[in-house]
Amino acid sequence: MEDADIIALYFARDEAAIDETSRKYGSYCRTIADNILQNPEDAEECFNDALMRTWNAIPPQKPTRLRLFLAKITRNLAFDRYAQNHTAKRGGGTICAVLDELAECVADTANVENALQSRELRKALSDFTAALPQRERQIFVARYFCADSIAQIARKHGIRENHVSVLLGRIRKKLRNHLEKEGFCI
Repeated sequence: MEDADIIALYFARDEAAIDETSRKYGSYCRTIADNILQNPEDAEECFNDALMRTWNAIPPQKPTRLRLFLAKITRNLAFDRYAQNHTAKRGGGTICAVLDELAECVADTANVENALQSRELRKALSDFTAALPQRERQIFVARYFCADSIAQIARKHGIRENHVSVLLGRIRKKLRNHLEKEGFCI
């Protein structure tokens, strides 16, 4: 079923919209949540919450790209769940590595949270990713949006893990330079 048809089901308040969304995008969204949470049960709960949020958001919202709409909701819910699970102490895992890697580009996590809310930083990041070659953009998004592991990215692109790590290091360096040029304190 096409996205427009699924969205029409949401607007008609037809519960089949949830089934169709789950069938088409369930695996994708669960993977995003599991990459962040490293727990299949929490990832499943997160996806179910994402379905509920989607049901409540459509209407009035009418996303142009349902896949990205669901990914963003799932990702945000997964980060919220991650924060709940790790309030006392940050544990190990992929998400800590992802955040540590990005810390090279933006120094203070408290400032990162505030800065991420600003339009200027979002635009700078959007401009940066749009200017990347397609393969680098896909690798960057897989790592820093979907929180895929280095091994997952290597398998998807048919390259070695070391090559992925080197590419990500170069992309982060480019990002740092881009943000400095845009006037952000690094």
